Formats: sequence, structure tokens, C-alpha cells
Amino acid sequence: MAPALRDLGAVHSRGRLNGEVTAHARSEGVGRLMRAVVVGAGIGGLVTAVALARRGVEVAVVFPEAEVGGKMRQHHVGPWAVDAGPTVLTMRWVFEALFADAGHDLADAVPMTPLATLGRHVWPDGKTLDLYTDPDRSEEAIGRFSGPREARAFRRFLKDIEAIHDEVERPFLAGARPTMGTLIRERGLRLPASLVTIDPMRTMWRALGRYFADPKLRQLFGRYATYVGGSPFETAATYNLIFHIEQAGVWAVDGGMQNLARGLGSLAESLGVTFHAETRVEEILSEGNRAVGVRLEGGRVVRADAVCSNAGVSALATGSLGEAVRSAASAVRARSLSAVTFSMNATVSGVPLDYHNVFFSEDYAAEFGQLFKTRVCPEIPTTYLCAKNRVGPVGGGPEPLFCLTNAPANADRRPLTADQIEAVRVRMCAHLERCGLSIHPTDDPTVSAQPSTFEAISPGAGGAIYGGAPHGLLVPFTRPGARSRLKGLYLCGGDCHPGAGVPMVALSGLQASRAMCQDHGIGA
Repeated sequence: MAPALRDLGAVHSRGRLNGEVTAHARSEGVGRLMRAVVVGAGIGGLVTAVALARRGVEVAVVFPEAEVGGKMRQHHVGPWAVDAGPTVLTMRWVFEALFADAGHDLADAVPMTPLATLGRHVWPDGKTLDLYTDPDRSEEAIGRFSGPREARAFRRFLKDIEAIHDEVERPFLAGARPTMGTLIRERGLRLPASLVTIDPMRTMWRALGRYFADPKLRQLFGRYATYVGGSPFETAATYNLIFHIEQAGVWAVDGGMQNLARGLGSLAESLGVTFHAETRVEEILSEGNRAVGVRLEGGRVVRADAVCSNAGVSALATGSLGEAVRSAASAVRARSLSAVTFSMNATVSGVPLDYHNVFFSEDYAAEFGQLFKTRVCPEIPTTYLCAKNRVGPVGGGPEPLFCLTNAPANADRRPLTADQIEAVRVRMCAHLERCGLSIHPTDDPTVSAQPSTFEAISPGAGGAIYGGAPHGLLVPFTRPGARSRLKGLYLCGGDCHPGAGVPMVALSGLQASRAMCQDHGIGA
């Protein structure tokens, strides 16, 4: 799949040093060195900076945190650094190609360990099912769990979601934001058949019912809607392809996912990018209907030929980055999920853990009704638990755990109180006990995060982690593209095309860099 990255304009001159790339850019007809400011150092902003620097652009990245990564962050609990955002990497090829095009090896810069087990899935009745990157092992496990009919259905499911992936990869993942016009031009007479293949008219839950009679399997595969912040009862069946992407390979980053962000930051610095940590952008400046730079806290002005915002479209629309850019993008209307998380140093007993563990509630429909309709934290929350030390042999004693339950993105309207956060923790632990798992934290403090935490990182979205909810047929056509409504201002991040998730956000950064260079006459 790596050639898709080339289509995004991320492959440039082969010179390893920034000076060589700059010389190449000037030979392509750039009158002077282009200057760009990237607001935010999440994965989208970091990839934008790397891709621009590879094309000879002078880049400054400004961000308010002490470390790069945005929502890719860690909590320090006892002796451990615990991932408190994404916990694994898929679509590794995106980053392999990015590093290779800069003359570096991803494996050397960011060591990773492939995971053979995709996840351990547990229900309150004591049933447990492991799935694997090897489809034959998953088929055998499903056969033991639900019988031969469901194992055969799994094979049909794999075939169909691979076809969905193949149909959407170019127009929806590798290319700029699609329109019905671009789809018609690209697909032509094949468009009706293509739409049938990608199955956008049904929900994931309805489509899964076509394959699996066992409601537990529908619940398991329906959970992939939460990877993009949605409900399986409202997210289009097209998103069933997420399991295809995951089965193609999952990696745990040695030392935690933030090391991927740090690796990107180091790569950017080697290309000449400058970083300004713990620095807030008070406003994005415009003149004559064009973005011309940023004003930092304290009043310092940084002029630029282009500005890329990795701060979230709602931050623009709600005025967090100044009045001049309020109309540059629309705030997210239907918000994706947020979360309440707990990072701890603890011992466990009962259910043997793997790296990824999911403890399902009995009533998925009720759970998502509470999340998206009544917009409250679920009474019985399905809980994701990452036991990061379970990559290899595990000794006795305390270990780092990261627990996550879904929550509505209400931080700007009804922020959760400390008592409500504690109530979520109590309900979560009670649910884990019903599933057979007991957690015994040490005296080290448990660190929690909640919608208000994520609202502080990306203001205006109520703590929505994944941007807009992926509900409805038209979501891929309404998600913001790389170009904002203000000339010279570009967008990247999980609320932009092609969507949420670490590799998708990286692709949005590549889209932003491509659009910036196209608009400023820098050739590929």
C-alpha cells in the first residue's frame, strides 16, 4: 500500500540534508524559501512539518504542551510511563514511507513489537474470545467460541471488508477529500457497483447481523465503530473495514506510543524544523482575506506564507485562535465520543490479561443510547484495558494498566465533577469484577483523564476525541479538507479528511503539506 503515500506528494528529493532539499525546491522554481507555521504538535502537525521540511520549507511548530504528541500522551504512575491516548499503531507503512523519504529508517528511529493477538474479549458470563492477526487462528477461535457456522461467516466477513477497503482506499484514504463529482469521474459506470460494495446505507450493526447470529460477535466487531468515535448502531457499515486494517498488522511501540511522536519530532528537527514548546498561539493573523502568521502569548508576531492548524476545527470556529479565523471552518456539530480514563500501577487477579483487553457490557444498545441520546456516562461501561507489559513474559507484582470507558463529549456544557469521575471508576471496577477481573492498585496515585482534559487540548469540541461522529452517509463528504475557507490557512487532524486514528491523522498532515506546496508553487 505504500505507493498511496507517493500520491499524497510526500516523496520529494532524495537529499538527506535540509540544505539539499532547499536547493532542490529552489531549482523547482520557488522564488524564495517559503515559511510556514504549524499550530499544534499532534501527529497531524508533526507529519505536516516533516513533509514540508522535506520540500525545502522553513517550518516552525508552536504548541502549548511540554512534549510533542497532542492526544498521544503518557501518564507517569509509579515506575511506569503509561500510554494515556492511542496504545498501538496500524498502517505502519504510512510512517515507514515518511521516514524513508527523509533518509531514515522507522525501525531504527522508533522500535516496535508486532502483536500476534489483536485482543482478548471478555463478557460477564465468563466467555472469552481472542482474535489474532492470523485469520486462520481467529477462524478457529470463533469456531470454538460460537460454532462452525459463525466461523464460516467470519471468512465471508473478511472477504467483504477487504473489498470495502479496496474500493475506498484511493478516493477516501489516499486522495483529497472526495465529492460526488470526483467519485463519478473516477468510478464512472462502476459507481453503482462501487456503492453496493462499500455498503454505506446500512449501519455497522445491521450489516454485522447479516453475518453473525451470535450477538457477542456482533458486539465485538461493532466495537470498531468506537475507533472513530461512533456508535455501531449509527455508523455506516463501510467502517467495518477497520477490522481489515487492524488484522493487516498491529504494533506496540517500545516505550510507549509517545515515542512515535518523539521520533517524528526528532526527524523534523533533523530537517531544520524549529519547535516552540509551552507556547500558546493567541491568534492566527490575517490580512486581505489571507492568513499571514500568528501572534504568540506575550504579543510576539511570527509572520508566515502559510499557517497550518492542528488545533481542531472547533478551536477555530469558537474563536480560540482569534476572531479573524472564526469563519475559516465550521465547528463540529455531531460530536464523537470522549472518554474517562484511569492510569495506574496495580496487581490483577482472575482473568489472565493480554496486551489489549475488552470487557463488554451485557446491553450494547443501552450503553450507546446513554452515550449518544441521553448523553450520560453508561451505567455499565464496556471497558478497554491495556496491559502494556504483556507484550512479553510477565513477572509477578504490580504492572502498568490503562483503563478507558467511553463518555459523551459534554465538557463545555456539563463537565464531569470529581464525584462523577469517582462514580465512573466505581462502576468500571464493579463491571470488571463481574467479568472475573480484580484490580488492586498500589499506593501510587491513579491518574485520571476525562472530557475536560481533552477539551483543554483541543478547545470547542467538548472533549470529543475523534472530531465529528461518523454517523450518516454524507460524513466523508462533509469532513473538512486540507484547505480552510481562509486563504493561506490549512487544516490537519482527526476532525479533517480522511478522519480519526493515528494513521489517518498522519495522512491528513500529508494532505495539508501537499495543498500548501501546490498553492505556493512548490513542485513535487
